[in-house]
Parts: sequence; C-alpha cells; structure tokens
Amino acid sequence: MDGSYEMKSFKNKKEAEELLKKSRDRIDEIDNELFDLISQRTSLAKDIALCKEYIGMPIYDKSREEAIHEKIEKFSEENGLDVDIIDQILDMLTILNKNEQKEILRRNVNG
Repeated sequence: MDGSYEMKSFKNKKEAEELLKKSRDRIDEIDNELFDLISQRTSLAKDIALCKEYIGMPIYDKSREEAIHEKIEKFSEENGLDVDIIDQILDMLTILNKNEQKEILRRNVNG
C-alpha cells in the first residue's frame, strides 16, 4: 500500500454505481477480516497473561508498547496513513488485550 490513489473518471452513472457497490462490498469483506484478526490477536492474551504471570511480569510492559508504537508509526508514515488515528487504533487494541489479560488472571486466581 503506497497511499496513492488515482481518481476515476466515469463514462456514465451506472459505471459509478457499480464501482460504489464493488468498493462497499470489499470494505465489508475487509471489516470481516479485521474482526477476525482482532479476535485472533485478543485470543493470544490468554497465553501472554499466563506467561507473564509465571515469569512474574506485570500486565503493562512499557518497552513492548513503545516498540509497537514506533513500528506502527513508521508503517503509517511510509504508507501515507494518519499517524495519530493509527496510534489511537493501536491504543484501543492494546487496552482490549490488557483487559483480557487482567480478566484471565482474575479467573486464574479465583479459580
């Protein structure tokens, strides 16, 4: 993904409507793929939480989160994406995983 986009010119309204439908259908597919990836990412929280508990690490790992943010910011810039918005999305994913890890550890402690 290079962040560039070529403007389309249409021969008629039908052609524009067809592209609109095709693009929306693809966005729906991508949304489903994103949901699946987020579910997969979150499901790894169990393994991570149990490993951290065994090793004696806290849920919050500042150096890991900083490294991820640096990687994502670089990727965003290279691909012409809004760094602040991508950073917010990453924050939400991180919160989702940390909450899942806390819940897993709570259940593990409470049986």
